[in-house]
Amino acid sequence: MQLIRCTAKLLKEMGLKRSDLIGDAPRFSYLGQWHANLIYINRKKCVLFVNDRTLINFIVPDVPRTEIRELGTMFKGIFRCVLLSEGFKDETVEQIMSEYSEIRFGKSNNRSVLGTLNDLAFNYEHSILENGGPQSPAVPSIIKRLNRMPMHASKTCIFPIDELHKLYESAT
Repeated sequence: MQLIRCTAKLLKEMGLKRSDLIGDAPRFSYLGQWHANLIYINRKKCVLFVNDRTLINFIVPDVPRTEIRELGTMFKGIFRCVLLSEGFKDETVEQIMSEYSEIRFGKSNNRSVLGTLNDLAFNYEHSILENGGPQSPAVPSIIKRLNRMPMHASKTCIFPIDELHKLYESAT
């Protein structure tokens, strides 16, 4: 089981109640929990995801409410595409995705990660608008670029894609 911690705005859009949420993260997973936020770019709903441990991130632009209400399914499909586009071997992708057979949701709880979400929201909005808007075919390359941008985590500077590669190189 995996946990995606969502902002209040996203939880409201998903139609989840307090009783639908869990508070505790799963006992063990390589990546750990994620945070997600609903943002608007050019008046279109977009969902932004960031991993708490590696800060690997991606955005799903122009998402209708029906898909937002199926956030777990949407997350798995896009995350698989991101991993494949980053050159992970099929076996590694399957290993990573095996941790996502069940996804549960909780309230956001990490100010540092929420700050990262806000920084990423600004960068994604600027980059996506600069490249034609939420339907732009440049979105995958923007995701790739922002995962190579240095980010602060626990008083150090990391590159999300490098952190993800290191984590799974040591796991295999």
